[in-house]
Amino acid sequence: MRSDAGFDVLVIGSGAAGLAAAVSAERAGARVALATKSSVQANNSSKAQGGIQASFGEDDSPDLHAEDVIRSSHDTANPALVAVLTGDAQSAIHWLEELGCAFTRDNGGYRLARCGGASRKRLLQVGDRTGHAITKVLREAHEGSSASTFTDHALAVLEPAEPGWRASFEVKDGSTSTIEAATVVLAAGGRCYAEAAERHELSTNHPNATGEVTKIALVAGAEARDLDALQYHPNGGAWPPTMQGYSIPETTRAYGAVLLNAEREEFTDSLGPRDVVSQAIFDEVVSGRGVETEDGRPAVYLDTTRIPEADADISLPYMLRRYRGAGIDPLTEPLLTYPVLHYQNGGLVIDENAETTLEGVYACGEIAGGTHGRNRMMGNSLLECVVFGRRAGRAASEKAST
Repeated sequence: MRSDAGFDVLVIGSGAAGLAAAVSAERAGARVALATKSSVQANNSSKAQGGIQASFGEDDSPDLHAEDVIRSSHDTANPALVAVLTGDAQSAIHWLEELGCAFTRDNGGYRLARCGGASRKRLLQVGDRTGHAITKVLREAHEGSSASTFTDHALAVLEPAEPGWRASFEVKDGSTSTIEAATVVLAAGGRCYAEAAERHELSTNHPNATGEVTKIALVAGAEARDLDALQYHPNGGAWPPTMQGYSIPETTRAYGAVLLNAEREEFTDSLGPRDVVSQAIFDEVVSGRGVETEDGRPAVYLDTTRIPEADADISLPYMLRRYRGAGIDPLTEPLLTYPVLHYQNGGLVIDENAETTLEGVYACGEIAGGTHGRNRMMGNSLLECVVFGRRAGRAASEKAST
């Protein structure tokens, strides 16, 4: 068994939340270790396409953003966490820019889109690979820091130790390892890949999204909320087979695409909250107004032919390449789509600095609950990762120094 001691902050997970926490803690002067169960690059954040919300519009504000979050959550989100999310959004964007993330711009400002459930245009993008761009600059900042990285380390046990916490890991080579740290940041994501496998459904998630770190935290005594609230992405790819489970960017609808039934009729507000749009698709299919894919899967049409080519070229280049490579041009024929399991809305209970109910243990990103309530808006996941990742890293570093 290998044993490593002497760290101030141990981060579990290497998605946007974990990387943001590690970078922030190291820059605050902490001795940081980051452990991840496979490679640093293997995470859900890198797969996120749509964008990240921040209220930069002249007609927008953090308060309006917060109102949209609360409304989309059906009044189940924690208002204090929502205020942090929306209040820190602009500084989070500027911090990412300082790290090298170049958001798409237009007419001297950010190119902003209105996403589902939003009352204003506030979605920033890097084409349709926003998550990839954000995690890339965070990973480069982490790899250029003094932090230690432990890949192929799957967390097995988290328990109190003097003066903080001891984490035990199962290592890919069959060995075991322990790391001790004054504080711990849990940023290992949700469980939708594993949940989809159990349900025999498709998922947008990376195979690492299996949820065991949440269970380990609960065994250690952490409290959780809304763990039953899993979210479907309204627009999973349904056909062709190579696109099944792909999350068609919701920005397709921001730029004009609409949902149509078998009669080519609109049946819902295509820019409604995710849960409402997903349920409308389910209902339309159950009512017999859906269509079937060539392999017998249920679907409806997403009419992407309404998207102006100029918008698609700027904001949806990856989606165009994927579908055209599969023999379908989204600008000349509608896509077949059906909701796909996507996101764990609930998670560990945290406060405004991302500390859980266990002293010295923090949680950020999809593993944490409360910020989105029981239904998340698109574009707020990456934002949550950066905002609460930064707060968790700083707070963990400060606690470790006391």
